Amino acid sequence: MSREMNDWEKVLDFHGHSCPGVATGYRVAKIALEELQAIRAEDEELLAIVENDACGVDAVQVLTGCSLGKGNLIYRDYGKQVYTFACRNSGRAVRISVKGKGPSPEYSELRKKVFSGEATDEEKEIFNRHLQERTRSILEMPAEEFCRVQHVQIELPSKARIFNTYICATCGEPVMEPRTRVREGKIVCIPCAEEYSRGW
Repeated sequence: MSREMNDWEKVLDFHGHSCPGVATGYRVAKIALEELQAIRAEDEELLAIVENDACGVDAVQVLTGCSLGKGNLIYRDYGKQVYTFACRNSGRAVRISVKGKGPSPEYSELRKKVFSGEATDEEKEIFNRHLQERTRSILEMPAEEFCRVQHVQIELPSKARIFNTYICATCGEPVMEPRTRVREGKIVCIPCAEEYSRGW
């Protein structure tokens, strides 16, 4: 008889591996749910605004139930470890900013070697040990050392809508109404509308 996975195992099962990034998202999501006194969203009860597209977003999806498909995960390409969560039922929102300092020059050099394929087996082992230690540290450190939590007021976007579908006159593929464009009097999708060029 198989046992039920705990939350960390569920995150790893979804993401595929353990790393500092996914540990960051795990801690953020746990803290957010606790601060908002909320549970995982079945529909759009929770909203998550993420300011990066890194590993941690997978953990946010698994633990909070916020996803692009449901329309309650909003991605802002700021490259920051900042996450805002809001609960539609209570109207409460929390912004979580992960604390951190830049990597040491030694670690940066080692990382460069590993990702370029120039690292020795020993250097790869040192690098992997560092990642494991960093992951464990993120999971175990006190919340106040890990992040800054602010209760904030945000304007909640409307819930996701279902739109009419049109067939692109150029490629023949279905496209949702608000993403259509008109090109030479015909309804087309964005990629087909952007085919026009003046050679710039």
